[in-house]
Amino acid sequence: MRWDGDRESSNVEDRRGDSGGGGGGFGIGGRSIGVGTIVIALVGSYFLGVSPATILSLLSGGAAPQQQASQPRTAPADDRESKFVRTTLAYTEDAWAQIFTEQNAQYQPATLVLFDDRIPTACGLGQSATGPFYCPADAKVYIDLGFFRTMQERFNAGGEFAQAYVIAHEVGHHVQNLLGISDKVHAAQQSASETQGNVLSVKLELQADCFAGVWAKRTDQRAKILEQGDVESALTAASAIGDDALQKQSRGVVVPDSFTHGTSAQRVRWFQRGLDSGEVASCNTFDAGKL
Repeated sequence: MRWDGDRESSNVEDRRGDSGGGGGGFGIGGRSIGVGTIVIALVGSYFLGVSPATILSLLSGGAAPQQQASQPRTAPADDRESKFVRTTLAYTEDAWAQIFTEQNAQYQPATLVLFDDRIPTACGLGQSATGPFYCPADAKVYIDLGFFRTMQERFNAGGEFAQAYVIAHEVGHHVQNLLGISDKVHAAQQSASETQGNVLSVKLELQADCFAGVWAKRTDQRAKILEQGDVESALTAASAIGDDALQKQSRGVVVPDSFTHGTSAQRVRWFQRGLDSGEVASCNTFDAGKL
């Protein structure tokens, strides 16, 4: 992936090295969440890639309280990993600003927070083991860069463009938040059965994959970032984190009714659809006859 020397976003908070938050349970929607619930959220996040905030919200039926976050560093680090993240985030800002402008709207960028170990967020306590996640309550993407090494070691999904796909997917959730899609889905899930709620979650996640493909198309058209093998690396990452692949690896069996992110084939298909079209209109997973 070609990115050296391009604009770096200023919307990155580097909190690596900060002390995270306190332990114990925390309240959501006015009710106390116990250790068992937190464990469920963390395990679900680790194996399925879903935000722990989303799991906890669904389990409790409420929204997480605001928490005081630690102060970001005043000067960003200059290591290659953080420079890559800032540049990739800038690419998402440029792409989505263009798309929103085409619809006579103004894009409001997400903030991306780099952390290690654990960190307090407006959606509760974030932990490294959960992987990257988006918190709609503070409009921030949280990433521990160690996750990228896990992608390589556990899923054999390496390469910078595969990492950029992960960032773009989380920013896709931010776009859904801005468009009001996430709120509608979460509201519908409150009155849906577990199986129906999972189907809605799958559609939301596959749309974020498609949005990541749209970002890739738009960015390559403008900045020529793609090199040979980049698309294949992103497709490998999308395939590796399909619900069926993860369940088979962790449980040895596949339970389709419990899918929340989509199968490997579905994730690949929707990322590719966004990449082929470069248009948000191609990402309407909610009215698609076939996922």
